[in-house]
Amino acid sequence: MSSKPSKRPLKVRIKSGGGRSPASKRWLERQLNDPYVARAKREGFPSRAAFKLIEIDDKHHLLKQGARVVDLGAAPGGWSQVAVQRVGSVQGRGNSVQGRGKVVAIDRLEMAPIAGVEFIQCDFLDPRAPDQIKALLGAPADVVLSDMAANAIGHRRTDHLKIMALAEAAVDFARETLAPGGAFLCKVLQGGTEATLLAALKRDFSHVRHVKPAASRSDSAQLYLLATGFRG
Repeated sequence: MSSKPSKRPLKVRIKSGGGRSPASKRWLERQLNDPYVARAKREGFPSRAAFKLIEIDDKHHLLKQGARVVDLGAAPGGWSQVAVQRVGSVQGRGNSVQGRGKVVAIDRLEMAPIAGVEFIQCDFLDPRAPDQIKALLGAPADVVLSDMAANAIGHRRTDHLKIMALAEAAVDFARETLAPGGAFLCKVLQGGTEATLLAALKRDFSHVRHVKPAASRSDSAQLYLLATGFRG
């Protein structure tokens, strides 16, 4: 007996009222209808953001076996989980193995422990943070990832400047930390200032480009700067 074709899932709609603001209602509807949110739950990732890194790495091959990776703004941990899987980082602390990768993550928010990740709970802008990261790495990094974002206040210009300030701090750290040939991936917002940052990166890296993975919502101003071939 042939089976009937599966019906397309119905779009979930949230009723008005219940104390929810229109913005809250829209956000909840978007989450419930987002296939990446559902996929993250199925595959054990803490958020849909993991698929942004997966799609970028599938195309550009940043995370190689044995690589040393820094994850800035790591919480809730999706990017660190992807990095662990792809670089083969050591499972647990203090078990250094020749040829295995290493992942060091930092965020001012708490993050659940992830096997193979050395986590620092600290604001990356704390002057002591870079030295703490370098101490855990033990050698120059091969990849610096930054998905850092400042809390939005709803004023587009101000929000843009705040996230670009974080991006610039991440670039400075990458310059100090990367091994020759290393790669840097950083979240930015469209709005003009990122062109200046792009020009600065071109002085230090062989290839610099904007990337926007499919997992990034089409209506979002977020995109990523990818710089490869660090000149050292």
